[in-house]
Amino acid sequence: MRRIYRDKNLQLVFGVTLMAILGVSSIIPALPGMIRELSITPARIGLVISVFTLPGVLFAPLTGILADRLGRKAILVPSLFLFGIVGFACFFAQNIEQLLVLRFVQGMGAAPLGVLYGTIIGDLYNGRERGQAMGYNASVLSMGTAGFPALGGALAMLGWEYPFILPLLAIPLGLMVILFLDAPEPKSSGSFREYLTGAWSRMKTRQVLALFATTLMTFMVLYGPIITYLPILLSHRFDASPVSIGMVFLLASGFTGVASFQLGRLTERFGQRALLMASAVCYALSMLLMPNAPGLWHVVPPVIFFGLGQGLNIPTVMTMLASIAPMEQRGAFMAANGLLLRLAQTLAPLLMGGLYALYGMQAVFMGGLVCAAMILILAIFFVQE
Repeated sequence: MRRIYRDKNLQLVFGVTLMAILGVSSIIPALPGMIRELSITPARIGLVISVFTLPGVLFAPLTGILADRLGRKAILVPSLFLFGIVGFACFFAQNIEQLLVLRFVQGMGAAPLGVLYGTIIGDLYNGRERGQAMGYNASVLSMGTAGFPALGGALAMLGWEYPFILPLLAIPLGLMVILFLDAPEPKSSGSFREYLTGAWSRMKTRQVLALFATTLMTFMVLYGPIITYLPILLSHRFDASPVSIGMVFLLASGFTGVASFQLGRLTERFGQRALLMASAVCYALSMLLMPNAPGLWHVVPPVIFFGLGQGLNIPTVMTMLASIAPMEQRGAFMAANGLLLRLAQTLAPLLMGGLYALYGMQAVFMGGLVCAAMILILAIFFVQE
């Protein structure tokens, strides 16, 4: 069997995946610094993430449609350039208002990236190789989710704005995509109305809707209790430094990488439905244990559970969706999934911020527990092999 992780096309997709997560992961350790330096409250810090993810909610359907009708690279390259240039401009923001405006525009560049990396993998591979590629990509995603907070934490020691240097990496990546990406492009056939009708008829099945709902709940957990409020929990309760916060996320992502790298083998042995059920149990254990940890080291077990849940969940959902969708409609499928992903990224910090303001940190993680229970119910009753 060929080692597809050596394929230059897949390696370029890995780069796109890293850019798709950099915009949030790299600034996580800087959030407490933003609270102090920009004079905002913990309940409002989620806006820095929400305004970045909001364009994904607004433009994800358009992104998928354009990628299906115009081609993947025609959307990908301008998005990388916009993400890199405006992301770096955030470094120079003088107040929270300027930062939020720049984050929104940067999010316009980031929105297509999360849609296109899964779409291109679906275009490049079939069958078992598709599942392997999704697993490898999820491992890279987890390494980025681990590495960017650690790197961002180190940069944040210089000041909250220094992690915003990292988006500049998207510019050389865009040039490499222009020169070296050799992926199949969809061939538009039929009218635009026929395209929309065909895509909708496939999306409204029970299986696809359950997978979409799983994505929504998964990213409610990730961007609510974990990304937005775990750094605040660690900083306020244990006086953890930005570097220590980054290392906690490094641990979670390491276990995500281990689980997702073995996705092909685990799927063959247990099946996709069982993996989704197992991920829900891991999320639930994490949400129950994390807010009750008496010390910094006691956060390790729930962080490991969360990492394993991510590694089993996200690539499994992506593989199932890519397998259901034909190439000519795959961008629309991934865009719909991306819409729900971005919706969760946008709503989770706001909803969890409301819970935090009303009931405290414990309520935030109980909200995550409810989402985990929903994932389990969907896997048991609505997802089929």
